[in-house]
Amino acid sequence: MKSPYTGLPPHAFWRTGVSEQNPLTITDLYRRKFEIGLADKIVTAGSCFAQSIAKHFTAHGYSVINAEPAPEGLDVETAKKFGYGVYSARYGNLYTTRQLLQLTLESLGATTPQHIVWEKEGRYYDALRPSVEPDGLDSPEEVLFHRQGHLTAVRRMLITMDLFVYTFGLTEAWVDKRDGTVYPTAPGIIAGTFDPELFEFKNFTCSEVMGDFLRFRQLILRRNPKARFLLTVSPVPLTATAGKEHVLAATTYSKSVLRAVAGELAQKFEDVDYFPSYEIIASHFSRGLFYESNLRSVHPTGVVSVMRIFFKAHGALTKPAVDKPAKVNKAKPSTSQEDVVCEEMLMEAFNKDE
Repeated sequence: MKSPYTGLPPHAFWRTGVSEQNPLTITDLYRRKFEIGLADKIVTAGSCFAQSIAKHFTAHGYSVINAEPAPEGLDVETAKKFGYGVYSARYGNLYTTRQLLQLTLESLGATTPQHIVWEKEGRYYDALRPSVEPDGLDSPEEVLFHRQGHLTAVRRMLITMDLFVYTFGLTEAWVDKRDGTVYPTAPGIIAGTFDPELFEFKNFTCSEVMGDFLRFRQLILRRNPKARFLLTVSPVPLTATAGKEHVLAATTYSKSVLRAVAGELAQKFEDVDYFPSYEIIASHFSRGLFYESNLRSVHPTGVVSVMRIFFKAHGALTKPAVDKPAKVNKAKPSTSQEDVVCEEMLMEAFNKDE
């Protein structure tokens, strides 16, 4: 007797596609929608996990745009501390699609956030990327001057790129009630002062996330018709939630929304591809193999496994130094967290439960 399932390939069935597969060597999980050439100009952005993706693209010889290079003579570690080379420009982590849309509109001159200078101990910070100047600047005017240069670089980058690689990170954010500006972190974490009369918690819905990305895509394609989009979802759980749910339930909501949006976008548009890094790292198929002992930080072996699957699908035969196999040792935490710039992790300092 025949059915619609007769003759389907092994990856269509749980037993042959998942339970009989090894997380380190799983096959047929991802099939590329379009080719990515080594000469294609690539932009990377998104949550903390996207930093690892950017590093592997560069190591494999792809042309990742560096729109704001570090000053000559600055060593690598110091440059990274000041936001150079972390992404294609010094915008820091764009955790939410609202941040992404907001930055795009501002770089195109369509909007101007009104309250973007935060102060701490006499030093001044760009509230929309507070981590890129860890020691702050001398004055609000200097912050605004630096931001104008940054926006010019972002605009140039967006209208010349061939591929935009974005990792969806969070649905939770903090919003300025006065003009709707969304920040990468709550005031008071890095700089600024939290005032509940001025700032409110926001947990974006599926339709809001979808709407923001659709508008972003439309803005880009109007000015850069050749642009394509590669989406992933960060497997890193929330450090903390400001909502009423338990952090585990809040994480499940956030990742479910983001995964649903990414999947629908990839189904709907030929210029949008989705790569299942989230499934490789976070699904029960991997049995927690790729997480550190804190069940949150992704072990370097997980990143290597993810990127090996991706680049194999794209025909990358090189084996860069960054792509070395590694054994997962849960008893000895890796230094993976030291390699990632992540404002969200700072919220753990406010956990007083001993």
